[in-house]
Amino acid sequence: MGGVRLPRSRASGSVAPAAAVAMGVQGLAGFVEERGVFFSELRVRDTKLVIDGSSLYHQLCFASAVDFRRGGDYGPFAAAVRDFFGSLRACRVAAFVVLDGGRGAGDRKLPTLRGRAAERLRAARGLARGDGGRLVPLLTREAFVQALGRLGVPFVQCFAEADREIAGLANRWGCPVLSLDSDFCVFDLAAGYCPLTHFQWRSVGAAGAGQGCYVPARCFSAEKFCRHFSHLNKSLLPLFAAMNGNDYIDRAALEAFFSKARLPAARAGGKGRKYAHLQGLLNWLSQFAGPTEALDGVLKCLGKHQRDKMRALLCTSMEDYTPSDVNLEDFFQKGTYECEAARKADLPQWVLEALAKGKLAPFISDALILRSTFLHVQVENMQRPSAHSTALPIRQVIYGLLLRASQSTEAASPGKQTDELPLVCEFDRLQKTLKKTFVQAASPPTDFCDHHFPLDKLMEVPMSCRQMLLLETLGVKMSFLESIPSHLQLPVAVTCYWIFCSEPKVTLHQLKALLLMIVSGELHRITNDPDLTVLCTEDDSISYNQFLKWKEKKLQNEDFDLDAAHSFCQWQCCLQMGLYLNQLLCTPLSEPDLSRLYSGTLVHRLYQELKSTPSVENLFSLSPKMIQLYQVLLNTVESTVSPDFIQKMTKTKSESCKKKKASNKKKKAIRCAVPETQHLCNVNRFASLRVDD
Repeated sequence: MGGVRLPRSRASGSVAPAAAVAMGVQGLAGFVEERGVFFSELRVRDTKLVIDGSSLYHQLCFASAVDFRRGGDYGPFAAAVRDFFGSLRACRVAAFVVLDGGRGAGDRKLPTLRGRAAERLRAARGLARGDGGRLVPLLTREAFVQALGRLGVPFVQCFAEADREIAGLANRWGCPVLSLDSDFCVFDLAAGYCPLTHFQWRSVGAAGAGQGCYVPARCFSAEKFCRHFSHLNKSLLPLFAAMNGNDYIDRAALEAFFSKARLPAARAGGKGRKYAHLQGLLNWLSQFAGPTEALDGVLKCLGKHQRDKMRALLCTSMEDYTPSDVNLEDFFQKGTYECEAARKADLPQWVLEALAKGKLAPFISDALILRSTFLHVQVENMQRPSAHSTALPIRQVIYGLLLRASQSTEAASPGKQTDELPLVCEFDRLQKTLKKTFVQAASPPTDFCDHHFPLDKLMEVPMSCRQMLLLETLGVKMSFLESIPSHLQLPVAVTCYWIFCSEPKVTLHQLKALLLMIVSGELHRITNDPDLTVLCTEDDSISYNQFLKWKEKKLQNEDFDLDAAHSFCQWQCCLQMGLYLNQLLCTPLSEPDLSRLYSGTLVHRLYQELKSTPSVENLFSLSPKMIQLYQVLLNTVESTVSPDFIQKMTKTKSESCKKKKASNKKKKAIRCAVPETQHLCNVNRFASLRVDD
């Protein structure tokens, strides 16, 4: 197979961070929470429950995390997901999870998403400095989807925003919606909206003799809410949401209205002052019989030249609160997902099915439909290029596979350039700001292209060819991976790629810490998985108990090493794109279980201890099986590089400092791809591993 041609990336100017926007209607969640009178007590049992998947995994992630600085602990997160659905099953609640998909062809939420990306960047900067805060780890969504699959929880990934489809399904079944999104206060829901903040799934109660148990919850009542505001017509709530500001429309767009309209004054008191704008708008709307009259009242306050545009903007935003006619019941019963927006996108059928089943990430549909993607920042060294720059060559291969079909169609037109590769706009971090960069897709290898497989025929490519493309992108041969357990082959291939492509170079202690972490996940797997206990020997159990005791010991050096964090962030970025490429190629390698693969707390601890206590490398010495696995992993990485690659090197501190200064002079602020004539990162392959002083 020929090499993958990687063109250079092209950068544009910095993106000014938009103001971060909270999920849903601005200020509404806080307003209804403070009052409490708009809720009814509810005992959730013996019912279906439609769950907003995005809200749930954020809530469970924040509830289960102890440390937000070190890149995430997916094991405790997956355990929280398991316990959550265990509580629902105990109460005979049939859960159905609905996840957001991509941004959609209209890309209407782009300003909001840019605001959230800027807010995420600010949170990451604060955590890197040692301030408080929290940040969803990079692979949380992927770990959540995997957990749902393992637990057998039915879920669907919508083509775009999920809110309308969640509301439509809940109304079809007459069951509540569980979410953290205040937009559901606005939807007309037959059985109401239960905020996750009041869903006490850890405190399951007994309902009485023979009645089983229940989850104590609270349900928002739109009727109580409207009565509070002079019996406001419930049909006016969508207009209120649009005017007050939500994920699609900024309140600033209606500044002309608010400057002219005299909104009724809020009630006295601290709470009244805090939400005066929101209360004033609701009281003003209560004078109208319905949305038509209210909309006319709004437009009268605007200049004639503004009215048509504002009418269209508000009407479109109000439609966002109409439950969708997409029949998700069909998906959960028959596995078929029919959506008008998906049909208009004209994507291959296998891609649509894979997206609906969560087998392809929204990243893929955004790249395919919008030629635009967001790369989420982590707690990394903000003085260095983004951790995602390491995985750029993998992303370029993904873009090439996705966009090759449209490129070849355009090239068939007379006068078109056939060698021009598509560009994709990436939103990513440049030091401390959000920036967009235009990256050119990679041309797939000649051997792969010779078969003339467009995207809709990608599944027909022989598995051996798809596997070869994946491994060639990662710079590893299958022969090197044959001694590795199949479920670890992809992470090991990604590790080899990471070692070579990372800048600054991976240290030997970082590599060993990462491999020991992977071994600990395997030991946990065979000692805790009921299906694998037959593989677990007494030595394995003793070794696992010793490992648990070691974890309980207080770490002598609890300092946070930002450069090590940056390196492990780069590994997660490479793993994420390795997962996406593997999924796009219809999994030529097994997908690893993230809950047992990565623990940021553990890998940072192992790294610190290896520097001061090298004997930590023998942490699993009581288990011959784990010793062998560690050696196999280390030898496999070693076999992909030159014979003298991994060795103890003696350097004086002054030599290290000189090299570090020389390296700093060469650093660039922008990301750049490998020259076109080279295969991926194949220049001076695995030239050196840096050894810690």
